[in-house]
Amino acid sequence: MLEYQVILYTEGSLAAFLPGGGRVDPQRFSAFINGHAKKGWRVVTMEREQRRTLLFWSREAFLVVMERAAQSAALASTASAQAGKRVA
Repeated sequence: MLEYQVILYTEGSLAAFLPGGGRVDPQRFSAFINGHAKKGWRVVTMEREQRRTLLFWSREAFLVVMERAAQSAALASTASAQAGKRVA
């Protein structure tokens, strides 16, 4: 069984006011994705969008959909594996 997580990733609003700002930093975004991957999450899909900030400014955002095996299913499979080791 899988569980899903939907995340809206944006940078701070202050960057939208700077010239050339409002874009997502690739290194921070990679760190964000890798941090979730260490917890077992896998990116299924993502969508890039421009989100309006105040009246004239906009900033980049990513809508990220992630999945992983449900915790209860993972715990049950671990428990059954440990029970199988005890019997053997």
